[in-house]
Amino acid sequence: MQQSKVYYADFRTTLTENLPQKLIRLMRAAGADQINFDKKYTAIKIHFGEPGNLAYLRPNWAKAVADFVRDRGGKPFLTDCNTLYVGGRKNALDHLDSAYLNGFTPFSTGCHVIIGDGLKGTDEAYVPVEGGEYIKEAKIGQAIMDADVFISLTHFKGHEQAGFGGALKNIGMGCGSRAGKMEQHNAGKPQVEQDPCIGCGTCTRICAHDAITITNKKAHIDQDMCVGCGRCIGVCPTDAIGCSYDESNIVLNRKIAEYTKAVVAGRPCFHISLVIDVSPNCDCHAENDVAIVPNIGMFASFDPVALDQACADAVNAAPVNPASLLCDEHERHHIHDEHDHFHAAHPDTNWQSALEHGEKLGIGTRNYELIKI
Repeated sequence: MQQSKVYYADFRTTLTENLPQKLIRLMRAAGADQINFDKKYTAIKIHFGEPGNLAYLRPNWAKAVADFVRDRGGKPFLTDCNTLYVGGRKNALDHLDSAYLNGFTPFSTGCHVIIGDGLKGTDEAYVPVEGGEYIKEAKIGQAIMDADVFISLTHFKGHEQAGFGGALKNIGMGCGSRAGKMEQHNAGKPQVEQDPCIGCGTCTRICAHDAITITNKKAHIDQDMCVGCGRCIGVCPTDAIGCSYDESNIVLNRKIAEYTKAVVAGRPCFHISLVIDVSPNCDCHAENDVAIVPNIGMFASFDPVALDQACADAVNAAPVNPASLLCDEHERHHIHDEHDHFHAAHPDTNWQSALEHGEKLGIGTRNYELIKI
């Protein structure tokens, strides 16, 4: 397969160019100007950060991308979908509160925030996945699919299940509705934790397949009747219903690639990754640990697979930060020449599986040319 071009800039600045300005220069160099933004709704997919986490991308980066789109006549909005787990971003109201708390307001970014899958994570579009081995019809946040143009703005970091959280993770998992996230994480169906269940019946009223019954003041899900839509998770007032997270990490990564294809197919897309504050775990954590490597730079490409490969290569070539989780793992396992920092930090992961599957699906190539500006 022909090489894809990935553009790179370091984080050095001058008296005449700050970092947001440098990001815009990178976008122009990478060809983002080729996209017709005029009067086009443009989704900028970003992670707003779980409250308590300080490694997420600062709103200044989002403003630079939004300004780039608006200056070209587009209608940008920042977006993410609700989480499957219980936390600060489980529903749209809490999600917006978290986004605003972390600085993502229209006043700081110059555009609005729209939660892609609606109030309770159930506003979704069913998108066919051509060539999908695991997913035939992805469940994507409706607002994201309504956009004319899609831009991913990714904080590149480690991840305890996927190996790293890059463009594919930001797009595939991040754009999935609650049911979509459950489909990627879970090989089965939602389950009821009996202790917090109060038998209120809210879940029975939302279930369209009569799969939930109340017995002895506790909810029970018939796994044969359940279709895995995840609506019961969104409406449970005590968070008693959840996902078992029982999918293997390799299959999880392949499903992420298939969901990514559903999001990017058939419309103009552009992808940016910032390799900064490379925490060992996802920004979904309510905390962040010491970065595992020094800050590296900003990357941009039309190819999300090549982009992830280039960022992974750059991280793996970087020195290990002292007093980090990665340093601890090196010392614990007596590693002296480990060249896969993500596998060293999380030995049960296999990040290559997502890129291999993405390449197989035709959403990009791992073969890239790195162009420094």
